[in-house]
Amino acid sequence: MFRRVLIANRGEIAQRIIRACRELSIETVAIYSEADADAIYLRQADETICVGPGPGAKSYLNIPAIISAAEIADVEAIVPGYGFLAENAHFAEVCRSCNIQFVGPDPETIEALGNKSNAREMAMRADVPVVPGSDGPVEDEATALAVAREIGYPVMIKASSGGGGRGMRVASNDPSLINAFHAARTEAENAFGDKTVYLEKFVENPRHVEIQILGDRFGNVIHLGERDCSVQRRHQKLIEESPSPALTPEMRGKMGAAAVRICKEANYQNAGTVEFLLDRNGNFYFIEVNARIQVEHTVTEMVTGIDLIHQQLLIAGGERLSLEQEDVQTRGHAIECRINAEDPDKDFQPSPGLVELFVPPGGPGVRVDSHVYSGYRIPPYYDSMIAKLLAHRADRRQAISTMLRALDEFVIVGPKTTIPIQRRILMHSDFRSGEHDTGFVERYSSNLQAKPKT
Repeated sequence: MFRRVLIANRGEIAQRIIRACRELSIETVAIYSEADADAIYLRQADETICVGPGPGAKSYLNIPAIISAAEIADVEAIVPGYGFLAENAHFAEVCRSCNIQFVGPDPETIEALGNKSNAREMAMRADVPVVPGSDGPVEDEATALAVAREIGYPVMIKASSGGGGRGMRVASNDPSLINAFHAARTEAENAFGDKTVYLEKFVENPRHVEIQILGDRFGNVIHLGERDCSVQRRHQKLIEESPSPALTPEMRGKMGAAAVRICKEANYQNAGTVEFLLDRNGNFYFIEVNARIQVEHTVTEMVTGIDLIHQQLLIAGGERLSLEQEDVQTRGHAIECRINAEDPDKDFQPSPGLVELFVPPGGPGVRVDSHVYSGYRIPPYYDSMIAKLLAHRADRRQAISTMLRALDEFVIVGPKTTIPIQRRILMHSDFRSGEHDTGFVERYSSNLQAKPKT
């Protein structure tokens, strides 16, 4: 096992990694930007190093500064968490060239899976269902039109190197396809430095279901069940849960087996997530592999009792998986609400600034992962998530009740947050019946807004 690691991230995931390392008797070096100099988790690390100013491009994405910090601190490994450099193949390669273990997949796997059209081809080789679409990248209007007419409208144009909903457009006819094709390419080039796009049939009103996997360097791959991430706005997840209310045991088995097949095809090592769309007829289609730990990994931890950050570190340290597929058992139902500093009644406008009072909820079945405290100032440079609130109970009905109670208890004075809309979502009949899909928030947006005061 590693003696000393550097955490190339910030916020709640940095704190989460520090906690896991302490339990495994691993020393931690936490990097930080000038904007995060007052982060509370810096007090919990064994050493801290500033790597630059507030903007991420000058700090948490500054590869030379991070590698220099790792070398100065004499660490054996770098733990990237999620976001920032977690899926950056170049960064993983630089780590390897400096004899520093990257806690995640190897650079070749990240590169292969990071290109979504390549990942799609890999899925087909592994006999994993994919959404009908183009055979590889689409380079011009004429090809895009030909593919769209063949598979039928509506279609989705997707950036090959995309993520977070960027470089994605839906088209329902030829004129809208031409506009969407160029808009997606421009956005993809600006966001990822790669304007390559491909086309898929647009699956209307699907569920978004993902499978958590673990793989070691000895070829062993297992899955840890699914998470339903269908409550989204603009492809950004708001609420996640496990197990999915949409899956039967048979569907769960098939989806889990498909996730394992594609990860074996990719020679996948460490923690990862295979994402699928599930249509109303029970058909599922591969979307992508997230070659990192996910924000919502905590949901899986709650229902399986398996510490995924521990597993990441053990696998990266060269250990075999201590679990076999039959060892993975789920218990109860878990729901996670991502608490974001945003105003849901103003199109989720970010709400950075001073947190005057922060009092998280507690009690049976409640978990809060957060780096925020009373008096903390939310920087304007980073993702707006300030806490993850989880409820774990014996069944879904009880988990919803506990989550509602916890949301009511959560006191955050200062910034606007997503707590009000998450409460309204949990009270909605479609969510309570498990009939919601990825279009739920947009479809009921007017009903989910705060009622004007009279």
